[in-house]
Amino acid sequence: MQKNLDVFCVFYNLNLIKRWILLKICIVGAGALGSTIGGVLAESGSEVYLINRREEVVDAINKNGLMLRNGKTDRVVAVQARTSCAGIGAVDLVIVLVKSFHTKQAIENARDVIGENTIVLSLQNGLGNEEVIAEIVGEERVIAGKTYVGGVVLGPGHVQATTKGKQTYIGELDGRITERVKRVAKVFDRAGLLTTVTSNIIGIIWDKLLINAATGPLSGITRLPYGGLYKVPEIKEAAFAAVLEGISVAKAHGVSLDTEDPETIWWKAAEGLPDEFKTSLLQSIEKGSETEIDYINGAIVRWGEKRNISTPVNKTLVANIKGIEYALQYCEE
Repeated sequence: MQKNLDVFCVFYNLNLIKRWILLKICIVGAGALGSTIGGVLAESGSEVYLINRREEVVDAINKNGLMLRNGKTDRVVAVQARTSCAGIGAVDLVIVLVKSFHTKQAIENARDVIGENTIVLSLQNGLGNEEVIAEIVGEERVIAGKTYVGGVVLGPGHVQATTKGKQTYIGELDGRITERVKRVAKVFDRAGLLTTVTSNIIGIIWDKLLINAATGPLSGITRLPYGGLYKVPEIKEAAFAAVLEGISVAKAHGVSLDTEDPETIWWKAAEGLPDEFKTSLLQSIEKGSETEIDYINGAIVRWGEKRNISTPVNKTLVANIKGIEYALQYCEE
């Protein structure tokens, strides 16, 4: 009898441990970054669903598996892909990685997977996504994060993934260190996603915003990947000017930044990335789609206006990207 009880206790405890380190996860917006993160989470044992609206992508993943390329080597990950959240049931964690201008619609379409204890984590670029999500699912469900993991789509269901040495930060919006955030971090760490729980996630959101503000629009305007972007001194000077404006705006709002040195921010943007790596904004332009410029440099402009801070460099970068978007949509080659 005691032996049977001991076996039961071991089995029960193993199940508790498994439930702690594994999650049922839905990636809403499984593009390059979403597929990268979802893929490594699936590899580590979590039950992962990738949501991508493109049927050819979903079909490729379900037929052949998700292909992740590290350097020149491809590996296949078994993971489930869907065009919608229908039929999945409630999940433990929803990770939102759609473009910022699709956030509201994407969360409304994800209601089927949001149960009583579901956490919703935004790892999106820019400012304001968490507020949009909270309006739909309630602020108590929302945690925020920023990641330096990278991904580039090579083809349907085929992604170049950059995770090694790339940090991810997550935290409660009110700065508390909670068990639920620590659990998510544990799951991420187990998948090889270096994750830190922070009490200053708002500051870290701004840290990432400044990096994107430095490289995104200038890459989009010049069409240069990181290798070329960092070889032109004038581009560096323009990036520094945009970042310095952003730092002034953040400080005026009482945001605590990791650094106020534009050079540190400039070099951190490309840290560990290959020369051929392209910013997400450039990837959007090459696909002829709308960019997130309004939520990056445009956010600096808007937040600057709230404190009467002039941001002419960021306004100019926004104007240039808006012009490129217009040309791609309305002008012939």
